Amino acid sequence: MTDNVISELKDLLDDNRVHHDPELLTDYTTDTWPLKLVQKAVGAAMDRPLCVVQPKNTNETAALLQHLNKRDIAVVPYGGGSGVHGGAQPNNESVMIDMGNMCDIVELDEENLTVTTQPGIVHRNLEDYLNQHGYISGHYPQSIDLAQIGGLVATRSAGQFSTKYGNIENLLVGLEAVLPTGEIVRIKNVPRRSTGPDLSQLLIGSEGTMGIITEITLKIFPKPADRWMCAYGIKNMREGLHIIRTFMREGWNPAVVRLHDQMEAAKSYSDIVNGEESILLILSEGPEGYAQTEGKALDKIILEQGGRSLGPDPVESWLEHRNNTGELQEYTSQGIIIDTIEIAANWSDIATIYEKVTERLRKEVPELLLVTGHSSHSYPQGTNMYFILAAHPPKDPEGVERVYQSIWQKVMEVTLENNGTICHHHGIGKLRASWMPQELGSAYPMLKKLKRIMDPQGIMNIGTLLPVNEGEKENAESIYSGN
Repeated sequence: MTDNVISELKDLLDDNRVHHDPELLTDYTTDTWPLKLVQKAVGAAMDRPLCVVQPKNTNETAALLQHLNKRDIAVVPYGGGSGVHGGAQPNNESVMIDMGNMCDIVELDEENLTVTTQPGIVHRNLEDYLNQHGYISGHYPQSIDLAQIGGLVATRSAGQFSTKYGNIENLLVGLEAVLPTGEIVRIKNVPRRSTGPDLSQLLIGSEGTMGIITEITLKIFPKPADRWMCAYGIKNMREGLHIIRTFMREGWNPAVVRLHDQMEAAKSYSDIVNGEESILLILSEGPEGYAQTEGKALDKIILEQGGRSLGPDPVESWLEHRNNTGELQEYTSQGIIIDTIEIAANWSDIATIYEKVTERLRKEVPELLLVTGHSSHSYPQGTNMYFILAAHPPKDPEGVERVYQSIWQKVMEVTLENNGTICHHHGIGKLRASWMPQELGSAYPMLKKLKRIMDPQGIMNIGTLLPVNEGEKENAESIYSGN
């Protein structure tokens, strides 16, 4: 079967864009999922895809999906490989569609303040292009140097300046996609519409389970002319969350609002924080005069609420080092789990979730080395909580998985028991899929029905978003239909 499939795919694409060399396929055995990276480091065998194909335009993508759908062959879309939940995890019978060749900027529309790109452009390259023309994207995920725009849309990404500019779904204007059957669909670029359900939402956050996005139009913004920043020492996380809620409900929305707990504050700012203090970082930007006005108002509120001004230097330091992830690779290679878990909740619940998660993990996971938390994406109704964890599991694949799943199970339990959502912006992937029935509750059957309609053969990214075990393709249709 393998030779036949590869031969058929070579009839659709050039030979040099259908890859089946075992050494090359090793590069596609996982994305940046910490579980798989650590298991690999301690000697686990990893599934490789059947082959990797690299389309260069929408029509080729459509031809590939149409053929694979007819042949009933599993498909895994692949972007920059920066996902951390196994959304691009293949099995031995899947064909991986690597979108990296589709990396062109199609149009910069300065009159309507939009940019249209293919999905495979690395976000850093797009940001550099916009900056050269006097604009910004307003979207700055930590993975900006690796992530591709298509993957950011497919996972409902959030950037570090989201409190002002919004998340990726707020920035999307229009898109083009190929459905699993090979049909090409386009949702046109307009500022807003009232034309029934927003069909783009079937693809935003679908993580390659309902189609492949082939073109994206995003909002852009003129480069801000004014910037204000300041950091504050805060008594503790609960007090800090109350302060953020106070100024968010008044209508202030600075670009950066970050509240780091005592452990994170002590690690990065030990020379300026006192004892058990948390640290709050604020950055405002906008047209001339805007940031100074907002900053003055925020400073007054934070000081009145008991904050202690630390000046702009901590924010400058964060800006300089915010995307450094070198330690991750170093520790992973030693068999140490370094992971992040981001959830979100309303203001009435978020402090309790933070306190219960950190308490449970410290008491119940003996392999735990540390757990810290920070809030970095806030709204008038609530905020996220981003836990950073380290653990030293046994140096065997089964031991790694046992410790890893124990940590995740506890965080998901606390989040769901306290009215939170299990994911804020990293996506579901294969890791979080098993908690989706609890997350969505009575709405979960709707997702299964949508999946069956959009992907009737059940070929697209099996086990991602919906809890189908990897490789169990033969059961996909019954699971998607709710039987």
